[in-house]
Amino acid sequence: MLHDEMFEPYELLLRINILGKDHDVPENNSILRCLQFLEIEKISDAELCWNGECLNCQVWLKSDEGEKAVIACRTKVKAGIEISRLSDAIAVF
Repeated sequence: MLHDEMFEPYELLLRINILGKDHDVPENNSILRCLQFLEIEKISDAELCWNGECLNCQVWLKSDEGEKAVIACRTKVKAGIEISRLSDAIAVF
């Protein structure tokens, strides 16, 4: 993979769902890094602080209890998560 130095070390790809479509992303990484893994140029060019202060990387995770907003740069990816909404800054999917 190009730009492997950008990501935390990983051995496995985890299946997650983004806006109704399944994607495989690297374990041990934040949701934002995983989005970057999928769309390197678009996410790299977005106006993001990468530390949680700007809130531009907010995503909404769907669960049985409804939707929960999280900051993608501060939230680790987990297998099976379902991202139901993306903030405008990262709405590239």
